[in-house]
Amino acid sequence: MRQIVLDTETTGINPDDGHRIIEIGCVELIDRKPTGNHFHVYINPERVVEDEAIAVHGITNEYLADKPVFAQVVDAFIDFIKGSQLVIHNAPFDVGHMDAEFKRLGKMYGKTYDYCDVLDSLQLAREKRPGQRNSLDALCKAFHVDNSARELHGALLDAEILADVYLAMTGGQTALSLHGQNQDNENQEPGAIAHQAIKNRPQLKVLRATADEEEQHQQRLAIVKSEGGACLWLDS
Repeated sequence: MRQIVLDTETTGINPDDGHRIIEIGCVELIDRKPTGNHFHVYINPERVVEDEAIAVHGITNEYLADKPVFAQVVDAFIDFIKGSQLVIHNAPFDVGHMDAEFKRLGKMYGKTYDYCDVLDSLQLAREKRPGQRNSLDALCKAFHVDNSARELHGALLDAEILADVYLAMTGGQTALSLHGQNQDNENQEPGAIAHQAIKNRPQLKVLRATADEEEQHQQRLAIVKSEGGACLWLDS
């Protein structure tokens, strides 16, 4: 399974009000393991970033002035996410902005769901932790994920932290796939990890006690029993 943990930063809250994406951060997971492969880009939104948004992520209009516009990065972005399952915290927000960006470029780009499935980690957290705070910071605390570097929101950093949180939150029960058995991975529980037998594994070395060591051991057991101690090895 290929999953892309994704986060965006934007000029404001509502894409229907013309707000745009200014940063995209993606982290790749293959079979629930980080690969080290990521996609990260800052984007010139061709509009002003609201002061309230800058207070959240710290990305200024001046910083974005020389960055590429979305049309210049869209093909590389689609190539990276295509065919994957996106893992997004509060997915409607990010997907709404992504769909708005695709729409501006014409019908040929469709919508996010034309390229990917989407898993909303916020909804998943609410199902697993009903009635509790499920912000990314709260989940970091609950699942012991280090977010000390997170002074401001940032798409790539938040995606990396969310990847750790998601893996911790969905660890679940480990499924053991025994060598020689033909199991269907699609029947595994979500979050299960299949452990395959290791082929060509070297034989374990067995160390046995010498005759002298065995005699000393028996003498020690006899002393323990003579002093009233429990000795299961000598009890019949």
